[in-house]
Amino acid sequence: MSVMQLDLENAVHYHYDQFPPTKLDYGHFVDNLIKATDAIARYDQMLKNMHNSEILLAPLRNQEAVISSRMEGTVSTMDEILKYEADHEADTADSTNVRSEVIETILYQRALKAAQGALNDGYPISQSMIKGVHQRLLSFGRGALKSPGEFKTEQNYLADKYKRKILFVPIQPEKLQDGLDILFKYISESTEPALIKAAMTHIEFEALHPFKDGNGRIGRMLITLMLWKSGVISAPHFYVSGYFEEHKDEYIDTMRSVSETGNWEEWCSFFLRAIEQQAVRNLSIAEDIRTLYENLKQTFSEVLSSKWSVTALDFVFTNPVFRNNKFTSHSGIPQATAARFTRILLDEGIIHTVEEASGRRPALYSFEPLMGLVRV
Repeated sequence: MSVMQLDLENAVHYHYDQFPPTKLDYGHFVDNLIKATDAIARYDQMLKNMHNSEILLAPLRNQEAVISSRMEGTVSTMDEILKYEADHEADTADSTNVRSEVIETILYQRALKAAQGALNDGYPISQSMIKGVHQRLLSFGRGALKSPGEFKTEQNYLADKYKRKILFVPIQPEKLQDGLDILFKYISESTEPALIKAAMTHIEFEALHPFKDGNGRIGRMLITLMLWKSGVISAPHFYVSGYFEEHKDEYIDTMRSVSETGNWEEWCSFFLRAIEQQAVRNLSIAEDIRTLYENLKQTFSEVLSSKWSVTALDFVFTNPVFRNNKFTSHSGIPQATAARFTRILLDEGIIHTVEEASGRRPALYSFEPLMGLVRV
């Protein structure tokens, strides 16, 4: 649909020369800031206390990939993502018999992991890093035709296609570089509290809308990366897309309102509520997973009767959908022992068969006690 066919009459335009705002009224959102800071600290502390935090982080990363991609109209399920992972090595993008939406969600997950790896190696959050992440995000499928790794050269729009209305007109391409320079200077030099800095960075990135596609997903990644880089969270494991998706209209309207009215405080309040509520929810999921883990530790010990029982438990928690060949080759458990474990876990109803073995292809299993907690 061309811009000429869309109604521009009530569109909100980018807030030229207004970022960063010269003054923020902290009185408007200080209570939200205290609650959000406390909630995310409690969540982070719980993770620090887990003997193997990857048990929790793997499902949360998958949830984020599914939800953030779904917000952009890419619909896939947790089961599809985990089945893909069971069948492919970490750096392949094999689309044979796989829906393109699943590949796009996998690419989101890998782009986020690559960004985290870059920060871990000491690279700053920079324009070149963001372009590299974007290139990875759109490296395959529909996104490959939308200038991966390149900033926009044509005006883009945020539209409600059903009502045929343009909702927001981002910064003009010829002014984009100046806008990006100001944003990344703010990221490196601002002394605002980390949560406020993340809030301001996210909305400014979305308002600049620097890429042809993938802006929402990159913008939400930036939140996690900034909170981790600033030390608010001790590992890159906090994702907020779940709250944004549930309150999508308010999320979009509050961001548009900043450009329309200059009310940055209202956006900060919304963002901090999102952080608080998501931290509470993530903590609840984490505690459910930890409780399940502790309960099953005893069960695995009893039914498997082996020194490898905790290793097997850790494997199914981090790979809740798996084929037996991956269990035998990736868990570190001797092959014959792993094969015996699979039979016992099936007999006990702890894992379920999703696909029967066929020819040389091993059966696919699902660890339903965990999947029931983390499906989105």
